[in-house]
Amino acid sequence: EEICRIPVPGGAKIMHAAILIDGRTVFLGDDFPEFCGGKSTSPNALGGTPVTIHRYVEDCDAAIKRAQQAGATVQMPAEDMFWGDRYGVVRDPFGHSWSFATHISDPTPEEIAKAAEAAFAHTEVH
Repeated sequence: EEICRIPVPGGAKIMHAAILIDGRTVFLGDDFPEFCGGKSTSPNALGGTPVTIHRYVEDCDAAIKRAQQAGATVQMPAEDMFWGDRYGVVRDPFGHSWSFATHISDPTPEEIAKAAEAAFAHTEVH
């Protein structure tokens, strides 16, 4: 839910905005290279982001669909994961990565370890 938005004069960019996510305020703003030594700091300009904003939600599939309808690109469709969540990832139009999960089961630590081993059996992780 949008709380407020303050555009720069002329309205080309958003200087400051605030939204509510699950009753918590999140502050946002557009990229301003002119105040960062001429360098863009957006994930799109940097070629990606090492950060994923993760949210537990009531319905992971619905959250991903809503994000997609708002312009996000699905990076990983929702699926049931070995650690007990239904989980998926989107990238918003600015390049930020968002993951959504809905808790669906409670595997034991041993079951998780065994499933992780199987999941990564054909992947070389460094």
